[in-house]
Amino acid sequence: MLRDDINNAVKEAMKAKDERKLSTLRMVNSTIKNADIDARGSGKPPLSDADLLAVLQKMIKQRQEAVELYDKGGRAELAAQEREEIAVISAYLPKQMAEDEVKKAISEAIAETGAAGIKDMGKVIGVLKTKYAGQMDFGKASGLVKAALSG
Repeated sequence: MLRDDINNAVKEAMKAKDERKLSTLRMVNSTIKNADIDARGSGKPPLSDADLLAVLQKMIKQRQEAVELYDKGGRAELAAQEREEIAVISAYLPKQMAEDEVKKAISEAIAETGAAGIKDMGKVIGVLKTKYAGQMDFGKASGLVKAALSG
């Protein structure tokens, strides 16, 4: 489903002659194909939509890191280009959860798994990744889970 949306957007960008969007979407397609090839090499099926969301989030994170470096280096034009790519890629991710929603989801996952301490952190993160793939930043969420299980 997500693949179809991206492929249709490539066609629309070609018709609209939107070079930035077109090149970004082609890059997304290339990254997805590489991830599929990697999965096939390890005997796994083609990536599901949840797996694709993780790939898109990784691409966004890479671009955010590049923006920081370009800003520090005084390369505003390159930082702006990366920000445009982030905007295009972000359009294919589900709406991100607000921090209070994330905290609520974490407390529900802790209750569901019966987590009692830091050693159960993996179980909680696993439940969150299953239910909320693409909807929260798991780097930040893991910190919140750790704090909840420590306190």
